[in-house]
Amino acid sequence: MGLIGLIISWIIIGAIIGLIARAILPGKQAMGIGMTIILGVIGAVVGGFIGGLFGGNGINGIMNNPWSIGTILLSVVGAIIVMVVYGLVTKNRA
Repeated sequence: MGLIGLIISWIIIGAIIGLIARAILPGKQAMGIGMTIILGVIGAVVGGFIGGLFGGNGINGIMNNPWSIGTILLSVVGAIIVMVVYGLVTKNRA
């Protein structure tokens, strides 16, 4: 897969992971689809780091097999963490 294909797949994965994380989080998240995608991609990376800490494949698992159930679950957990932090940072902005 070339660079363009990799970028497109990360955008798709980020959108899916971000939307799942937003659906799980309680309350209203004040962010658009672009920010959802960005936070979903960052969350996937954070989830990879978390998986690596517990002896999993880490980031390599996300890069090699992004559609496995374990990878998706770790990515969603990472995205929830990132979205909570984002919500706390932007809470007082209006």
